[in-house]
Amino acid sequence: MVVKSTIIKKFGILSVAKFGAIIGLIEGILMGLVWGLFMGGAVGMSAGAGAGALTGIAGLIGMVIMGLIGGFVAGAIIAFIYNIALGATGGIEVDLEME
Repeated sequence: MVVKSTIIKKFGILSVAKFGAIIGLIEGILMGLVWGLFMGGAVGMSAGAGAGALTGIAGLIGMVIMGLIGGFVAGAIIAFIYNIALGATGGIEVDLEME
C-alpha cells in the first residue's frame, strides 16, 4: 500500500453543512433524550404525568430541530471560513493510503 500526501484546497460549503447537520442531529437526539427524561420527570412530579410527557416530547423534538439547524449553519460557517483562510495557511495536509 502506498501512502500519498495530499492537501485539501477547498471544502464544499453545502457538503460540510450537510455533514454538520447530521452531527447536530445526533447531538440533538442525545440532548433531547436527557432533556426529556429530566425535565419531563420534574414537570410530571409537580403538574401531573400528562404534562410531564408532553414536556419531555416537546423537549426532544425541539432539541433535534435545533441540533439539525445549528449543525447545518455551523458546518457552512466553518467551511466558509476555511475557504477564506486558505490563502494564509495553504490548506490542510492529509496522508491518504492507496492500494
